[in-house]
Amino acid sequence: MDRAHICLASLALVAWGFAASAATTLDAHIAGGQFDSVLPPAPDVTTTVVAPFRLDTAVVSNAEFAQFVRKHPDWRRDRVAGLFADEGYLRHWASAAEPGPQIARQPVTQVSWFAASAYCEARGARLPRWYEWEYAAAASSTRPDARDDPAWRQQILGWYSKSARGTLPVAGASPANYFGVRDLHGVVWEWVEDAGSMLVSDDSREQGDPNRNRFCGSGALSLEQKDNYAMMMRIAMLSSMKASYSSSSMGFRCASDAGKGP
Repeated sequence: MDRAHICLASLALVAWGFAASAATTLDAHIAGGQFDSVLPPAPDVTTTVVAPFRLDTAVVSNAEFAQFVRKHPDWRRDRVAGLFADEGYLRHWASAAEPGPQIARQPVTQVSWFAASAYCEARGARLPRWYEWEYAAAASSTRPDARDDPAWRQQILGWYSKSARGTLPVAGASPANYFGVRDLHGVVWEWVEDAGSMLVSDDSREQGDPNRNRFCGSGALSLEQKDNYAMMMRIAMLSSMKASYSSSSMGFRCASDAGKGP
């Protein structure tokens, strides 16, 4: 490739990055409220209260994450500490600092929980908490909570039944739901801030141990709405991941409390 083509490719990547940044700001303002979660907040309690929060309208793209890596080179795949990312971290990128123009607009995957958290923190935000994500994901295009709609639930299951080996779509390309949020289903799995506390450990001696660096457990026994298979699949995926793990189907978006964030 000659110098002119390299220059054009670089300009295109930068342009995609700015376009993606505009699409993935905390533009969804969600009022929250009482919510019956798949994961009950306490024994014999099925309802939780979700405080008002802000959420990215789309998952983070490769181009956006590349901007973060350029500003924070410690998160390059050739420099990141092994404690914070496994060997699969960003392995699909063209180089240690650039994804390449072919995947620039696709959702970033192969990122650990630590890397996703660092990205959101650099934006003055955080990863969404599970109840926030679940609350936003319960909406259809016309209803804030469509979980009792059999047709909508079947559509969700249809998305999850597809192979994860296909080419990912452009981040933010899926239809918006009632809250104006896209990509919540049928695109990638998503990290949440409290993934490590969603399920309990098999070993009761590990409960409350802040140094426990793994995501595992048998908390599925406490799951409510056991017919909500799509959410159970997502919880199972999250519970199988350590904080340093990466996956070709795991991405993320950012959130913040209402009134906070950029």
